[in-house]
Amino acid sequence: MLEREIPSSSTFITKATRTLQSTGIYIYIYIYSSSTAWTIPKPMHGVKQPRNPWSDGPEYITQCPIQPGAKFSQKIILSTEEGTLWWHAHSEWDRATVCGALVIYPKKGTNYPFSKPHAEFPLILGEWWKEDIEELYTEFLKSGGDPNISDALTINGQPGDLYPCSKPDTFKLMVEHSKTYLLRLINSGLQDILFFSIANHSLTIVGSDASYTKPFVTNYIAISPGQTIDFLLTADQDPHHHYYMGAKVYTATSNPFDNTTTTALLHYGDFTPSNSPPFSPYLAPYNDTNSSVSFTGRLRSLADKIHSVVDVPLNINDRLFFTLSINTFPCRQNDSCQGPNGSRLAASVNNVSFVTPTVNSILQAYYYHANGVFGDRFPDFPETLFDFTATDLPLYLETPKSRTEVKVLEYNSTVEIVFQGTNVTAGAADHPMHLHGFSFYVVGWGFGNFDKDKDPLNYNLVDPPLQNTIAVPVNGWTTVRFKADNPGVWFMHCHVDRHMSWGMTMAFIVKNGKFPNAQILPPPPDMPPC
Repeated sequence: MLEREIPSSSTFITKATRTLQSTGIYIYIYIYSSSTAWTIPKPMHGVKQPRNPWSDGPEYITQCPIQPGAKFSQKIILSTEEGTLWWHAHSEWDRATVCGALVIYPKKGTNYPFSKPHAEFPLILGEWWKEDIEELYTEFLKSGGDPNISDALTINGQPGDLYPCSKPDTFKLMVEHSKTYLLRLINSGLQDILFFSIANHSLTIVGSDASYTKPFVTNYIAISPGQTIDFLLTADQDPHHHYYMGAKVYTATSNPFDNTTTTALLHYGDFTPSNSPPFSPYLAPYNDTNSSVSFTGRLRSLADKIHSVVDVPLNINDRLFFTLSINTFPCRQNDSCQGPNGSRLAASVNNVSFVTPTVNSILQAYYYHANGVFGDRFPDFPETLFDFTATDLPLYLETPKSRTEVKVLEYNSTVEIVFQGTNVTAGAADHPMHLHGFSFYVVGWGFGNFDKDKDPLNYNLVDPPLQNTIAVPVNGWTTVRFKADNPGVWFMHCHVDRHMSWGMTMAFIVKNGKFPNAQILPPPPDMPPC
């Protein structure tokens, strides 16, 4: 058992070694509230939490905020995860500064599926604003438009040499020549997919979202908000030079974005560097969609019997087709809204813009049979079928329905979701979709409208990557499959936070199975009351 106390605003690395799959490892995190403010829950992103949705963390989905002066002990249950995950706040946009890495080592008696690295380091990519993140969030909601873009991108909390304020504090990674290192890359940013590269060095990808992948060599990474990528780096370049590692935004939209580049330094510690400037990495143009999807499309499960047994559901019980849209609402009377044509921006799944409860959590309402908190009629398919990716779409498609709806799944049912991006309000964008409580197999993707007759013929059912976050490409589609073997309430949302705040979210309820080991655990005694 591993116990850590998390301050109200901090970043640290939690490490654990996975034990036998049947027993898991339990991490208790004690969160204390001050006497004047409510404390935000801090979920472990990507941890499945078998039968334990009580500690999953999304505010008003699985718990209410911790009241002033109270405390809550989050019990984190690891099961099949191995590799890199992370934890972060799940209230408003507080995760901009409240986050950290979670490293899960191989269980005792096993090793990595690659040679043991000389050392390993986390690299956390983030965003930074000059203004307080709470004020930014409040202004964003009030305006009805896009939020202010970040003032800097960061690597391990530092913007780097290319910004005037932070050059002395640029993060430096010291390596020894000819040694191989395991680097654990996390995109903790709020709003953007990022390109990442290290000058003159090749990267060997070996994992994503705490699941091993077939190794492949690349000179760049495209990583979505919420996603993790593990890669090996061999220090095999001229040791007399410094080398920048860098990250910049990828976006397919025409909206303003942070067009700066964050850097860190790779330094060979055994040698005196020359006076020449560090080598710079090549980073693809900001709108290079092909580079983004090409990287993601190369991910494959390792598919060996020790580290990565592939178990793709083949016979599907629930086939779901979810459209992902940017929408608008009319501006409220006496408000001045900054969305298109004076409207208020929104987002939806199947034209339902999710309304987060405010007086009770969905989990507590479900468990205690409280009425009036949520409905259970989330649509399996959009009510209206249209040319989802057309250039000009009818205006009536722009206004979604505002509801708190969930999709109910039977225990052990097999689920396929086709995520279909749309061009409603000319708002086509990439959508990194994240599912709590599960990892899913990404069996297919493509551009344009999904063809139910042709596209499934090209599904990868042999070694698809096992992930908890996947970027649905702009004006494209992605298909995932999973088995609903984890009873509870589980949130699903776009991990671009402005889209999530606009309503591109929903929740699943997975019903209890027949036997006690297939049923939700009892709530903890210190569960925050609503």
